[in-house]
Amino acid sequence: MFQNVSLFSKLSEQEHKDLETNAIIHSYPKNSMIIHEGDNSEALFVVISGRVKAFLSDEKGKEIVLNTHGPGEYFGELALFDDSPRSASVITLEKSKLAMISKTEFKACLRSNPEVAMQVIRGLVMRLKNATENVRSLALLDVYGRVARVLLQLAQEEGGKQVIREKLTHQDIADRVGSSREMVSRILKDLKAGGYIQLDKSRITLKEKLPHAW
Repeated sequence: MFQNVSLFSKLSEQEHKDLETNAIIHSYPKNSMIIHEGDNSEALFVVISGRVKAFLSDEKGKEIVLNTHGPGEYFGELALFDDSPRSASVITLEKSKLAMISKTEFKACLRSNPEVAMQVIRGLVMRLKNATENVRSLALLDVYGRVARVLLQLAQEEGGKQVIREKLTHQDIADRVGSSREMVSRILKDLKAGGYIQLDKSRITLKEKLPHAW
């Protein structure tokens, strides 16, 4: 179950078995809240199948999406090193199966395999870099610049084209860039009309290099 999780790629077969024995597996329907911001929780979550998003929200329900996680990825690792309340909420975007590993079990894993600790540190550094870039984007880029950045970040090579496989609504993109759905819709409509992108029901294809400004 954990063989395809990069965090545990250096573990032995027996260590994998020990983790699987002690992990708690849950299946969740779409839109299930896994973590509430401010919760006191001491567990790491690994996505076995499905997809989740981490986000912040205010009292009016406005959201900013911090990240999404799919199979083989993990979240909640800060709770393993810090006793502070959860800093963000996490909800399932589709039917998902998650493995929950307690702080006690994870620390036992770290003691027997320090490479796992290094993997966690690398992951934290990468997320810190991403958070810094997100702050830079919100502070220095206009809405079009932020939308273009998200499209370029999510695009992956597929058959010689840059394709965003993740199914995104206009509201999803708006939540990621801190703008209104209407503004995002106008930007995507113009990019489509200009021949820069192709919009399908399930994905977005980047056909040309995105313009520098809108």
